[in-house]
Amino acid sequence: MSMSSIDTAVLTQILVRLESLQLSQQVLQAKVDSLTHPASPTIQPVSSNELPSPPRTSLSNPYGAPSTPPLGPAHSTAAAQLGEKAVNGVSAEKEREKVLYPGRVMLTTYPDQHGVKPVPLKWGANNPNERGPVIPSRLSSSIKQRNAIGAHSGSYSIYRALAMAMGTLIPSHKPDYAGTEPPVAIPPNPAWFNPSKIVSFDPWGHLTTQVFRTESASGLDIRPSIAITKAHIKLSEIDESSRKGDIVVDEKVVLKSTPLLNADGTINTADPGVEINVSKAAVEPVWYLPGVAERFKISESLLRRALFEETGGMYPELITRPDIKVFLPPIGGMTVYIFGPPSYLSDETKELTLRVHDECNGSDVFGSDICTCKPYLVFAIEECIRTAQRGGVGVVVYFRKEGRALGEVTKYLVYNLRKRGGDSADKYFRATELIAGVKDMRFQVLMPDVLHWLGIKKIHNMVSMSDMKYDAIVQSGIPIIKRYDIPEHLIPMDSRVEIDAKIAAGYFTSGKPITMEDLVKTVGRTWEETEH
Repeated sequence: MSMSSIDTAVLTQILVRLESLQLSQQVLQAKVDSLTHPASPTIQPVSSNELPSPPRTSLSNPYGAPSTPPLGPAHSTAAAQLGEKAVNGVSAEKEREKVLYPGRVMLTTYPDQHGVKPVPLKWGANNPNERGPVIPSRLSSSIKQRNAIGAHSGSYSIYRALAMAMGTLIPSHKPDYAGTEPPVAIPPNPAWFNPSKIVSFDPWGHLTTQVFRTESASGLDIRPSIAITKAHIKLSEIDESSRKGDIVVDEKVVLKSTPLLNADGTINTADPGVEINVSKAAVEPVWYLPGVAERFKISESLLRRALFEETGGMYPELITRPDIKVFLPPIGGMTVYIFGPPSYLSDETKELTLRVHDECNGSDVFGSDICTCKPYLVFAIEECIRTAQRGGVGVVVYFRKEGRALGEVTKYLVYNLRKRGGDSADKYFRATELIAGVKDMRFQVLMPDVLHWLGIKKIHNMVSMSDMKYDAIVQSGIPIIKRYDIPEHLIPMDSRVEIDAKIAAGYFTSGKPITMEDLVKTVGRTWEETEH
């Protein structure tokens, strides 16, 4: 054995011993903390109808002293300086970490820890003051009073973490929400005050800066989880429909676009097309765990355990904080597009057309013709426009559930299997099951929440062939008068496999039924046919 390998072995043993000593020191510190900072007697125990408190496994009691003390001007300046200059070497990185996170690492918390006193939150209360704000923040001003698990912005919270680590964002930044109020009203309605009607997002999410102004002024980190705005949307397919006369310019719902300029700055004389006047709302998920569990007909404890395990243990407070009932999951939310006056949404006498659409980046954005997602979306938008022009209102709800909530990677793997195995309609669902284990993970039972938030009581027209969506809406208490699917002439040739497989599986169709024998005859395009 060479001298260098012996030295390496010795160094490795030394490092292992040092790590063991560090662990022993942390355990000893935890014992000291438990003696010097006993649990506060003012914290109320968990009631008998709540989940049992699990055994403690953390190494320290961080609430003995604030994990992240308030950042004063000195801390803010230091953080900014660390972000402005290029930092090299381990010592500089450690200095940045100390500025950002001066306390010990807090792995989890418990209901009876010293100083823990969550802001009261009563889901479905009759007014915002009684309901209380949703506070997941770990900032020093809110951490002892947080009443929600997770973080705002869903999966985008990871980018916030990167910005913190890189020094481009300082912890003391306080958002200025002046002038961000909704330009159109989505007012409270009785569904907001029913704890079982809306359980997948915060109905007060767009009004936090108004109804929780006092709480925010006290230093609590309260953020909107819904934003509402107005916009013009422009689609080449709608331009073409306008040119053909299928969509009429009324200068209210549909407006003529401003002419484009040529490269030399002169006005282009070509038809500029049209724009659609809409109101839209971006909604982030905020789950009321007891209500979500009830929707899926499972226990709250099983829901919490599954969420903890299947996110790689990212959220230990799902287990250790049974007193906290709200969770902000790291998933995409939804966008609501409203065609016509939003005030018509709750008026049952006004015709209402609805499309609930689940994200398909490949088709919706890039025009892939292996599915009917974009044709369905465009057709539904046209139907919403016509409804608004008849004096009604149209709604398209766009959910971030890519690939039936299996994800785009799984979707593309399924595409590969289909194309290599002979893309026939009789194998359509089987290909997904072989890879994902299930046909679909969208589970539409939470979907109707947004309709109740909007105040919708009746749907006159629903553009969809999905029984899961139809059943979820009707079972939630909203009747659907008419249901129809995409016209045959709008179905791309290669997506015939998808459509026929769905019809044979029992999906709604206004056309002829399709038998299992018919499915073998429906075959998609091969890869070889695309290579020219």
